Amino acid sequence: MANVREIDKDDDIYVGVEFPLDFSVDGFLRKTKNVRQQVKSNIRNLLLTSKGERVFQPNFGSDLKNILFEQITPQSLSNVEDSIRQSLSTWLPYVRVANLVVVQDDRNPNQVGVSLEYSTTLEPTALDTISFKFDLGV
Repeated sequence: MANVREIDKDDDIYVGVEFPLDFSVDGFLRKTKNVRQQVKSNIRNLLLTSKGERVFQPNFGSDLKNILFEQITPQSLSNVEDSIRQSLSTWLPYVRVANLVVVQDDRNPNQVGVSLEYSTTLEPTALDTISFKFDLGV
């Protein structure tokens, strides 16, 4: 069986399916070519899934959507950070959080920005970043 680094280098092997689900130009679902792409996709899927949304796994996901529809306060921003850390440690234990920033936008008080810098246990020195903006609107 090939190890992960060999799979990443083989152009004929795909690691997984990219989220959000969408069709690629060849008519199939978009696929990830390497482990780093798949980890980013897994993080996005986990954090944007509400607990109770996944059939037969009611605890999968995060509480972000519930927290973000409360009034934005320093405590709710802290709750967002706690929810992200807890979800990652439970469902994606191979992800190591290097830096997590949750802020309310100064120009748009109805928007919360989340920036997550992370690595994996497979490549602890290779940092990647994923960012989300939640526009709560009026």
